[in-house]
Amino acid sequence: MVMGGFTRNFKPLNLLTAEQVEKITWGTLDILEHTGVRFESDRALDLFAEAGCAVDRDLMRVRFPPALVEKSLGHCPSSFHVKARDAKHHLRIGGNSVYFSNSEGMRAVDLDTWEARPATRKENADGLRILDALENVHFLATYTPYFEVEGIPSVMAIPESVAGKIRHSTKFQETGYQLGCEVFTIQMAQAVGIEIMGGCNPSSPLAYYGDAVECAFRFCEAGFPLHLASGVVMGGTGPATVAGALMSTNAELMAGVVLIQLIKPGTRLTVADCAYPMNMRSGSPAFGAIGVSLHHAAFNQLWRSYGVPVHNSCGFSSSKIIDFQCGYEKAIMAMIAALSGCHIVFLPGGIHAELIYHPVQSILDNDIAGMVGRFIEGVHVTEETLALNLIEQVGPIPGMFLDKGHTREWWMREQYVPKAADWLTYPEWIASGKKSALSYAADRMQDILATHEPVPLTAEQDRDLDRILEQARQHYEKQGML
Repeated sequence: MVMGGFTRNFKPLNLLTAEQVEKITWGTLDILEHTGVRFESDRALDLFAEAGCAVDRDLMRVRFPPALVEKSLGHCPSSFHVKARDAKHHLRIGGNSVYFSNSEGMRAVDLDTWEARPATRKENADGLRILDALENVHFLATYTPYFEVEGIPSVMAIPESVAGKIRHSTKFQETGYQLGCEVFTIQMAQAVGIEIMGGCNPSSPLAYYGDAVECAFRFCEAGFPLHLASGVVMGGTGPATVAGALMSTNAELMAGVVLIQLIKPGTRLTVADCAYPMNMRSGSPAFGAIGVSLHHAAFNQLWRSYGVPVHNSCGFSSSKIIDFQCGYEKAIMAMIAALSGCHIVFLPGGIHAELIYHPVQSILDNDIAGMVGRFIEGVHVTEETLALNLIEQVGPIPGMFLDKGHTREWWMREQYVPKAADWLTYPEWIASGKKSALSYAADRMQDILATHEPVPLTAEQDRDLDRILEQARQHYEKQGML
């Protein structure tokens, strides 16, 4: 049973043949055994050496026996539960479940000028309230929704982000790491009795910095799940070919899987595909390119075969505004991700790269998520849905189905109706002022802000968050970072 979210009720798309899966997998194991991965952590190097890896301490390079990699993959749960602040938002990640998580943005953007700027604290809180209200957002992403907020020093951005998500939403969240801030974010989760998902991300090509490794140790020790996200840029930090980039991505992530399972076997984890082709005209990632979806579909098939749940990053466009390009790029990526077996699709809210975000975009994307979710649920074929007796009853023209109880019962169950789309007839559209989907989304944003209040924390929980944030501030002041 899926807890919230959607269920894919048919076999996922397989882009690769069995022979191609085998070639990429063996190529990955070859990279791990002969090329190796750099880990800038003595603690990790000691752990790998004890497990039988070949460790070059001068180069901080680890070479992995294939048997150890395969054993570590076998320790990963193929599905698992996570605990949110409200039981209705607990998730079961894996299997045929599909959840949507918001994407993020560094800054807020003005819908009239399209100029970006740091968000205010109120805008950040309002953005979280909207995500809490959106029915097709099941999971809150790392930097949510903004990473630059007025009055918050960059060193406090992640602790403040986690506290904001806890205060303004009851949904499950993941978080990032920098400068040891996970010490404080783990305490926050424990103080309010929830779980959060930490990060341990490789730096392409084939390296892990010390802060990622320390975060993995701390989350494993707390008994919390982890995600590993590879951000290979095809043609830049990875091969330009999809197959080559897949092997490089796989090697990075499998190395992280081995680390986590050596720290604590059976630790819950997901792997995320954030690969993008390079735009060779500019050197920047080509957000929204169809090559992203090719990589996603093949990546999902590979990691399904390894039995590890997957994320896909579908929330960003190469467009800088909310327009047709932004819509089609995000919708195509989200649909292909869901069809090919992704378990968590990052989608609502982000516009260009991880640079800009707007709640109106999250409301538009919420409808995309609903449409994709309805599609992957498939066609329900039962005696009731076949409606054979009803068709016999109605017969040919002038018979009709509009006035039948079956229609009243089933039309909303079968059809997904977007909440921020223009579904008016042409005369109605003219009479109503020619409103666009963007206008409807802006109206819904105001309705949510006027009516939706997330379930509050207890006074004691609220004080605990303030206390832990103050501890974090004092810690970074002593370090000379504030």
